[in-house]
Amino acid sequence: MLDWLMAGTAWAMGTAQQGGGQAGADGGGGFGGLLSGPLPMLVLMFVIFYFLLIRPQQKKAKAHREMLANLRKGDNVLTSGGIYGKITGIDDQTVVVEIAPQVRVKMSRGSVSGVAGAPAQAPAKAEEKKK
Repeated sequence: MLDWLMAGTAWAMGTAQQGGGQAGADGGGGFGGLLSGPLPMLVLMFVIFYFLLIRPQQKKAKAHREMLANLRKGDNVLTSGGIYGKITGIDDQTVVVEIAPQVRVKMSRGSVSGVAGAPAQAPAKAEEKKK
């Protein structure tokens, strides 16, 4: 078994030495060797990871930051714990969310994972505009 593995290694070493010492002729040196090496594959792999993983994650984080900056009193929100509620108070770092009649929870602004729907007063304003 070991002879079989060594034979392949010896064959590969023998073909590299048959070039007669001409680095440019066998493609082992110079600019052609750089393009066929591992460096372009690493660069290509980084580019793929950037466009498939890093960039979409950055876009999602930016959208979440904008959503947190645009929170207003009266917005229906979904918390990261899965609780739906309505914002009754808001500060720079905290929000007060009413999760049931007369039940309010004060939480970090970052724990709001999304806006669940339109503000509670939006339908009333829409009816006023129709008149």
